[in-house]
Amino acid sequence: MIVGPCAAGKSTLAAGLRNLGYEAMPIAQEHSDIPALWRHAEPDLVVALDVDLPTIRARRAEEGWPEWLYQTQRRRLEQARAAAALIIDAGSASPADILARVAQFLQEQPGAGAELPNQLGEKPEPA
Repeated sequence: MIVGPCAAGKSTLAAGLRNLGYEAMPIAQEHSDIPALWRHAEPDLVVALDVDLPTIRARRAEEGWPEWLYQTQRRRLEQARAAAALIIDAGSASPADILARVAQFLQEQPGAGAELPNQLGEKPEPA
């Protein structure tokens, strides 16, 4: 499962991972006030993409994309981000680099390609 604010690259990463044979799904937790909505998908592993407000504005070509909305999305993502096995700064890397990094991380996991161990509740280290 992939979480992150708008324009972080969730859909792009999920498509790339699916092309590599992984079951990957972007979750729009940033749009829900239900803090644990992302858990309903019962993910084996959570990847969180971080991106800053200037990057979102540039990617969306909206100079005035509101800071209050960015802060709201960050709040809505807190639980999912805390449960993430991997956190990536998606504003400082290309989509290809992010895909390569996540794919390498997944390959290093026990049982990669099969059932990945459930990472929920573990505290991640920022990547």
